Amino acid sequence: MAVSIYEAKTHFSQLIAQVEATGEEVVIRRHNVPVAKLVPFRPVVADRVLGGWEGQVAIHDDFDELPSAMVDAFAGNGP
Repeated sequence: MAVSIYEAKTHFSQLIAQVEATGEEVVIRRHNVPVAKLVPFRPVVADRVLGGWEGQVAIHDDFDELPSAMVDAFAGNGP
């Protein structure tokens, strides 16, 4: 969609609502020449870096072993 600067000023709130609802970009023109674009905000999400905690976290050898009281609780045999 394209609008003139005058239309953009006059209907700015409606244009923002339309962009927000549809995700459609609005091109703003001066004398029929594109000068700006109203686009939906899309936050930049940084890529995850694997191994960022390497050397800072230790997993103990008994990590997978549950205490007997916890095994009983999961089995419904707890207090």
